Amino acid sequence: MKVVIASDHAGYELKELVKKQFSDSMDFEDLGTHSTESVDYPDFAHPLAEKVGKDTELFGILICGTGNGMSMTANKHANVRAGLCWSADIAALARQHNNANVLVLPARFIPAETAFDIVDTFFHTGFEGGRHMRRVEKINL
Repeated sequence: MKVVIASDHAGYELKELVKKQFSDSMDFEDLGTHSTESVDYPDFAHPLAEKVGKDTELFGILICGTGNGMSMTANKHANVRAGLCWSADIAALARQHNNANVLVLPARFIPAETAFDIVDTFFHTGFEGGRHMRRVEKINL
């Protein structure tokens, strides 16, 4: 599975751990950042969201300190449904009910093991469709 991944400086270390943990099952395209040097999160969220918004088969992972900035930025793009997830239960619901195609992780608020559980759940949970489909269809303006 191909996954586009990006982070800011606060999410860099967790991004590297996620890539290592899932390297056997995911083919990552890393859009940066590539160090803990301070950067602006929109510079990484926009390119990822552009890619995911244009390709219905593509998923993304964004990581920053709280996850808020990345999710706010990504959700400005058409066809992007970025879900900020801090537990595996939230990740499952983001996929099941919202058909999320971008997972956003709050690096400063979850340990790596929790992040791994969230990533695993997100990528092994499908969209339920049904009544949720009409709601998802109302997201884009």
